[in-house]
Amino acid sequence: MGYKSTQECITDLENHGHLIRIKEEVSSDLEMAAIHLRVYENNGPAILFENIKDCKFKAVSNLYGSVDRSKFIFRDTIEKIKILIDLKNNPMEAIKHPFKYANVGMTAFSALPKKSRFSNPVLQNQTTISSLPQIKCWPNDGGAFVTLPLVYSEDIDKPGVMNSNLGMYRIQLSGNDYVKDKEVGLHYQLHRGIGVHQTKSNAKNIPLKVSIFVGGPPSLTLGAVMPLPEGMSELTFAGALGKRRIRYTYEDDFCIASDADFVITGEVYPNENKPEGPFGDHLGYYSLKHDFPFMRIHKVYHRNNAIWPFTVVGRPPQEDTSFGALIHEITGNAIPNEIAGLKDVHAVDASGVHPLLLAIGSERYTPYYKERKPQEILTIANHILGKGQLSLAKYLFIIAGEDNPKLTTHDVADFFKHVFERVDWTRDLHFHTRTSIDTLDYSGDGLNSGSKVVIAAAGEKKRELGTSLPELNLSDGFKNPKVVMPGVVAVQAEKFVNSLSSEKQISLLSQQLSSSVSLSGVEGLKSFPLIIICDDSDFVSKNLNNFLWATFTRSNPSHDIYGIDSFTENKHWGCRGSLIIDARIKPHHAPPLIKDPEIEKRVDALGVKGKSLYGII
Repeated sequence: MGYKSTQECITDLENHGHLIRIKEEVSSDLEMAAIHLRVYENNGPAILFENIKDCKFKAVSNLYGSVDRSKFIFRDTIEKIKILIDLKNNPMEAIKHPFKYANVGMTAFSALPKKSRFSNPVLQNQTTISSLPQIKCWPNDGGAFVTLPLVYSEDIDKPGVMNSNLGMYRIQLSGNDYVKDKEVGLHYQLHRGIGVHQTKSNAKNIPLKVSIFVGGPPSLTLGAVMPLPEGMSELTFAGALGKRRIRYTYEDDFCIASDADFVITGEVYPNENKPEGPFGDHLGYYSLKHDFPFMRIHKVYHRNNAIWPFTVVGRPPQEDTSFGALIHEITGNAIPNEIAGLKDVHAVDASGVHPLLLAIGSERYTPYYKERKPQEILTIANHILGKGQLSLAKYLFIIAGEDNPKLTTHDVADFFKHVFERVDWTRDLHFHTRTSIDTLDYSGDGLNSGSKVVIAAAGEKKRELGTSLPELNLSDGFKNPKVVMPGVVAVQAEKFVNSLSSEKQISLLSQQLSSSVSLSGVEGLKSFPLIIICDDSDFVSKNLNNFLWATFTRSNPSHDIYGIDSFTENKHWGCRGSLIIDARIKPHHAPPLIKDPEIEKRVDALGVKGKSLYGII
């Protein structure tokens, strides 16, 4: 739909039964976030908070809390946007099939941003940072954060909206050392769009002008998180998606999204940093306090009856899971079209997105060899790890599509079954040590520092995967083995102390396991190519999501991968028996996100008869 504002979207959702109102007074300190989480967990509707304690503004959350609701919001344009992206990747299609693409002309016209000359609703009022909804989501958060910020910056060498960047980089409104109403924190990596702009401004010793939009047409929000083809502006995409040109103007040399609910303007000065965080993040842990740029506030604008959209970030699945699913549906073949030979790629949400990538590539070299083995897919893997957000991956599993043309990366259990049936641990492990990983991932040995591993499998099926637990010779300190899925066993271990003691423990375990006897005709551990060492094997084996989350967020490949009968040959490491991943919580890891019991009781009270959440939670 071509919504002009957040309010238009809310009205449409409410008219179609997709929104509820919370009329009771609620606190922005943990309570609103807890309500959001409970409603989301129950597959509930969008939520309009009408009465926020000590705040004159309303707020809305869970707008995109289900794929169906997200599709409903953009129901008139999704198919046309898919066509536009296809044309961006293959413009010759429009020439070959002119009638097929004739109806996208107006969609393309909507992509052009429009400068407002008279109507700028967001400039109607001014306020202060402390007057905005001060939403704190998790008990140990460093302060209040904007969780759906649309951060706008321009290239100092190529000014103007067509060369701008609109990204969703978190904003800390309060806490730490920020001067009240005069400073806010920005968290982003220098390789991101705004970071490139800041680097150029720093080189000229000029402050970077930044505008933070909150609310407005929902298409702006999706545009800010969309991995667009090179050269496509987020504002143009948002206009096309919203079926309405994005309105903008300039005020005091700051770009203003005319239809936003709020706009915060300010400057980021060269080489100025302050501690930002902690913050409950999408890996399911806190990202800790670190120095990041901050913005000196110029002005804060808001429209009449402004509404503050927000979300809650935490262990997946969360509202941003719907974003991911919608993005995948819209972009379709965009990434595979940019990487030759890549057929499918999936950043697994349940693992925290960046820690785990699954990919399917082509293996066209193998017809010339007696044995099918990974060759071309290794080249594709290197390309993947050099591509935008995909470069943050820590574990990349890639297989040859020719071995099972029906396989998809989005059926995670089936994908792993295919890998474990074929993988050869003596050959198929390829490490990248002492490299950069996601800033939010604390499994490595420093901020942004860790390792990666590519597991590439191609060829004939090598083994039948076990589903019944074999007899295992467990050394002291290990207990309670559980089958997680075909071919995977979780073993509970004592609390991790340090790397040296862990290496000794697991070395002894490997020796013991190598002598494990057969059970029901299965020869030892040969049918279980993967063993997970964990703090709680009942938790890890309970469901697929627990396995994905604990295994891939709590391990650093170069430090935490071991193997039965391991070897190093010409600097290549491998093992002849089962691979072992130590997925225990380490002392340097960030703490996991835990809800506040007292706040949960307050949410429970809203679910009784006569209260706003009755029948919802």
